[in-house]
Amino acid sequence: MSSLSSGTLAGSGSFRCESCGYEVSLAHESELPACPRCAEREFTRSSLFTSTLPETPPPDAPQEPWLSDARALVSGPGPHLAYVDGDEIVCVALERELTRIGRSLNADVRFDDPTVSRRHALIARDESAARVLDDRSLNGVFVNGERVQDRVLSDGDEIVVGRFQLAFLEPGALAAEPAESAGASSA
Repeated sequence: MSSLSSGTLAGSGSFRCESCGYEVSLAHESELPACPRCAEREFTRSSLFTSTLPETPPPDAPQEPWLSDARALVSGPGPHLAYVDGDEIVCVALERELTRIGRSLNADVRFDDPTVSRRHALIARDESAARVLDDRSLNGVFVNGERVQDRVLSDGDEIVVGRFQLAFLEPGALAAEPAESAGASSA
């Protein structure tokens, strides 16, 4: 099967990155983007009969430079999601029990992009933890480079939804650990 490259008018359908196996879905005639996972530009048209998961895990992504700026923008305690939208860093407080991420108009965190499913992911919170859940997405949900269906989140975790990178931030998590260990050592 011949390879397609970024910038090629590909039409609608699913395309698999030849380097890492990541699948990109296009809803209408559009140009192929760079792979959101590995930034390569060679794709083949996907088939129902090809595997959607890569044989080898993708290389670890370096720490995003905008993450420290996002931490400075976090207002108040509790978990937040941060992502870059154009030239702006957006921080969303996770105040509700369920936060929807997707392309739908009903999504709490909305990305109007064909690589994001209408109902892509959920962030579920309770008093003990926050979890990301794949909400039957086409392209999957990745946490720190690993495709997941359900994962407990920790401060600094990278969540990839389509071609978008989000950071899970929990400002109290880093400050709470030294206080707890200091209290334990004095007991």
